[in-house]
Amino acid sequence: MLSHAAADRPVNLTPAPPGGEILITSVRTGNTQVFAVDLVSGDMRNLTRTPHAENRYPIWSPDGSKVVFTSDRDHPQTWNLYLMDADGQNVRRLTEVDDGGICYFPTWVGDRIYFGYAPPNDGHAVIGCVKSDGSLFRVIGPGRDPAISPDGNTIAFTQHTGRGYCLFTMTSDGSHIRQLTSHENEIGAVTPAWSPDGQTLLYSDQVESKLELFVCDFDGQNQQQLTHLNQFAASSAWSPDARYITFRLTDYDYWRFPDAKEYVYREKKADKRPVWIMEADGSQPRILEILHYQCALDGSRPAWRPRVAHPEEKK
Repeated sequence: MLSHAAADRPVNLTPAPPGGEILITSVRTGNTQVFAVDLVSGDMRNLTRTPHAENRYPIWSPDGSKVVFTSDRDHPQTWNLYLMDADGQNVRRLTEVDDGGICYFPTWVGDRIYFGYAPPNDGHAVIGCVKSDGSLFRVIGPGRDPAISPDGNTIAFTQHTGRGYCLFTMTSDGSHIRQLTSHENEIGAVTPAWSPDGQTLLYSDQVESKLELFVCDFDGQNQQQLTHLNQFAASSAWSPDARYITFRLTDYDYWRFPDAKEYVYREKKADKRPVWIMEADGSQPRILEILHYQCALDGSRPAWRPRVAHPEEKK
């Protein structure tokens, strides 16, 4: 039996973090760098190590052996896609965009990487695709925040429809466009993500003046709100077993206001957009303390490493 003293002590009901490793961007060493983080131990590996460049939007390859990310290391204010091994070695550039162009939010299936591209001096964002060896770059069509389905057949993306952004899908060649949501999100940051089985889409939508996380079936049916945090929840990702969801949470939508965006990026405050985690049904949302004061301000997903066998990496 418990002693009276033990019975009087408060019980910590916060669930232990699940095992696994995620990618995230951090400013702990100065500029924005890509780190791989062990969710149990909190160990962090700096994969990019470029003190004079910014690195963002990292994701794993489907087998977890490589990482693709964006960086301005070769051309200031120009963001290309780069590929590296999972230990940060053998970095090479995959794209050669025009000066001032921005690649962002890549997703990877098979040997193809789909990503958003904002051309310089042009407000019309498009969806691009390139093979993982850097060949066969092409534009799929207009759209933002693309996410390719696990089977490689369908792209979920965002499109402005008048007053705001809605969620759409299309086939991987840009045809058969279908609108899934009708609520126009004036804030943006919809950032859809496919479940590992390709049956469910996770996305952000506007609730009053904030962003909450929602899910729907692949065809837009059964839309359901998961979070009720009254802040700005976005950039979500599924765990490989689909039991957990990680996401970024901030109290201000600074990306909509150029002066605010410039200020927060310049100040590099590491507590403005921490990583949160919750069960896949939206229950038990909580901050990941190991990433409470470590994260950069960009919208990079906390991307989970796929569960496949990996050889021991070089130290």
